[in-house]
Order: sequence, then structure tokens, then C-alpha cells
Amino acid sequence: MAAPPESSRPLSPLARLPVYYGWVVLGVAFATMAIGANVRVAFSLLFPPILEEYGWSRGTTAAIFSAGFLISLFFSPFAGMLIDRFGVGRIVAVGVVLSAGGLVLSTGVGSVAELAVTMGCMTIGGSVMFAYVTHSYFLPYWFVRRRGLAIGLAFSGVGIGAILLFPWLQGIIGADGWRRACYALALLMVGLVLPLNLLLQRRHPHDIGLEPDGDNRPGRTPRKPAPDAVVDPEWAHREWTFRTAARTGRFWWLHVSYMAGMYAWYSVLVHQTKFLIEIGVSAEAAAFALGLVGLTGVASQICIGSLSDRIGREWGWSIAFAGFTACYAILLILPHYPALWLVYAMVMVQGLIGYGASAVYPAVPAELFHSPKYGQIFGIYGATSGFGAALGPWGTGELHDLTGGYETGFAVGAAAGILSIAAMWLAAPRRVRLVAGQARKRARKLEGQAAAETGPAAAG
Repeated sequence: MAAPPESSRPLSPLARLPVYYGWVVLGVAFATMAIGANVRVAFSLLFPPILEEYGWSRGTTAAIFSAGFLISLFFSPFAGMLIDRFGVGRIVAVGVVLSAGGLVLSTGVGSVAELAVTMGCMTIGGSVMFAYVTHSYFLPYWFVRRRGLAIGLAFSGVGIGAILLFPWLQGIIGADGWRRACYALALLMVGLVLPLNLLLQRRHPHDIGLEPDGDNRPGRTPRKPAPDAVVDPEWAHREWTFRTAARTGRFWWLHVSYMAGMYAWYSVLVHQTKFLIEIGVSAEAAAFALGLVGLTGVASQICIGSLSDRIGREWGWSIAFAGFTACYAILLILPHYPALWLVYAMVMVQGLIGYGASAVYPAVPAELFHSPKYGQIFGIYGATSGFGAALGPWGTGELHDLTGGYETGFAVGAAAGILSIAAMWLAAPRRVRLVAGQARKRARKLEGQAAAETGPAAAG
């Protein structure tokens, strides 16, 4: 990633800490994702009691979740530019205040419109400022050689948070109602996420005088230069802007992949708790299953992120969305064979495989459109992803209301996952820049060829 103007700054006291400050950045990101990303996932737990209390249609109520993602479209295109100007901490603070305020205000609503504004626009819409979009923009600046692994570690906070938060929230819902759960979640955000980010988070290593991967920190032994990863020099060294990127097919194929992928991801995320309850699973077991998806996602995000650093982003993305496709296949079987082991199989393929996509997601546009204007380009991908995430829950709810069941909606979700895989291969990041593992493999191959050629020549 290109360095911002402040790259010439001397080392700050933060950069002289005994621990590389990138790990502090990862730690804050981990804690923020543990709570922040799960704020919107918690809607799946609030969905059944809200339906029961108000008696609204499933499609209408699911549209509240979609409304939040549609609102996030106004932030996403400008995410990179806003973070560059105001810093990560301030952007996160605004998001926390909006989300927590929406949760508190939602407890007094009396109509769909009011709930859409509070829980939808404020809570879910505001969460985009401290969840995947924000972290996907600035974390790739801090790590290059192990970018997928680092992002996977940060995003694994979602899983740890899920297994702790969701049973706790479900217990509050069961004992005191969904409104008390909203108060508790709002307090947790304001008390933990807000101060951590305002005090400790940094946008770029150059802000404190460091290089990516901490290469110039005091006491660091200089590394051997990394193998050349560029496959297409003309593409890789171009000064990309939104206008020049939009004239390429690769730019649009990545949009298709992200929109279809988020459709598949968030469609099942919102509807699975209600679906499981309807086929006879208890509310407590359904909440545990939702938390278990996030917990198993910890291993997925770390392992698939690391694996994509070795074998390529396309393969990492394909493995992840094969998991979502398998998840939908099991959901289609469950009404006919509602065995508990199948529920856990669905949880495993969704979390243990599917959630790995979140570690691959930020790396691909960063490697395709590496340039000083990257913030412009990345923001549009955030908007596209938000649109897919909004469309999935609403579309699946509408299909349920039209057909009287989830079969059609889940089949469409599976098709969206397959489309996402195909579009990622057509975007072909491997044809622009190799990941570290591929670059090392190519370097060894070239060294072997050179040795084979010089051997006979030296003998002659």
C-alpha cells in the first residue's frame, strides 16, 4: 500500500514500545470486532421476540436489518477518505454512539418505521463504522507478508465475541425481555469499544514512524528482501483512481463476487435462528448454534487467511464459499430430517469454513488496486458488499412470505455463493500480484532454472 504524506515522521514513543505496535493495533481490532461486528448479528436473536410481540410479517421485519445495510451504503464509499482525514478512533467513536443510541431508542418504538430508524439505520447502519469495512481498509496497511493471517487474527474476535455474547444476550432476553438486552449491549459498546479505539488505535504505521510489518522498528534485524510478487507490472504500478479502475473488467467482477457473497452470508445469518426454532430446535439451542458459528469462525478466519497467503486469494475465497453452499444444502435437508447432528454440521461448515472469507475480503482489492488513491476504490467495494448484505435478508424473508417456507430462499442463497466463487476467479488477483507463498515458490523455481542453466555453462 502506498505511504501517506506523513511517512517521513520520526519514530514516536509508541513505535519504541517493547512490543511491535502492530500487535496493539490487532488487539484493539480484535476487541472491537468481538463486540462491534456482533451488534448486527445479534439482530438474529432479537428477531423472534420482536416478531412475536408486534406480529409483523417476516419480510417486513427482516427489512429492518436490510435498512441498516442500505444506510451503510452512504458511509462505505467514503470510508477510506474519512479514516484518512479524521483517524480510526474518531470514526469508530461516531459509529459506537450511533449504534448504542439506536439500541436504547429502539426499546420505545411502536411501529416498523420507528424500529427501522433506530435499530436498523442507527444501530446496524452505525456498526459499519467499527466493523468489517473500517478494519478492512486500514489493517492491510500494517501487514504485507502475512496480511491474510493478520486480518484473520483480528477478525477472529467476531467468533470469540459471538460465543460469549449470544448465550448471555439470549439469557437476558429469556429472563427480562429483548429491551433489557438492548440496554446491556449498548452499555458494553460505550464502556469498552469507545475508549480502546480513541486511546490506542492508529490508521497507518507511518503515523508513528514505522514501516509495514514493523520492519524499521528499533532493534529489528533487517529481513531478507521478499521475492518479487508482481505478475503484471503494467497493472501493478499504475496510479489507480476510481475512474481508471472502473474501466476494467476485473474491477466489476470483484463487485459481483462481493455482492453475491454477502447476499449468501447475511441471508443465512439473519434467518437461521428463526428457521431452527420453527423446525423444533429450542430458542436456547438456536442461540448457542448462532454463537458456535462465530466461535468456529475463529479457526476459519485464521487458517483460511493464512492459507490464502500461501496458495492464493482465489482458493481461499472458493473454500470459504463452498462452506456457505454446503450450509444451505444442509438447511434444505433439515425440515425433512431434523436431526441435531445435522444442525451442528450446518454450524461447522458455515463457521469453520465459510467465515474464512472475511480474512480474504480486505486483501484482494488492496493487492489489485494498490495506489495512493486506494481509499476511493475501496469505499465502493464496501458499498457493494453492504448492498448484497441488505438484499440477502430482505430477499429471503420475502421469498418465505411468498412461498410459505425457506426452501426457495435458501436455494437462491446457495446459488449466490457459487456465483461469488466464479466471479472471484474471473477477477483473477493472481494475474496481478502473487501472495507471499506463491512468490516464494516462483522465486525458488527461477533459482532452480538459473542454476540448471549456469551449471552446463560453467562446466563448458
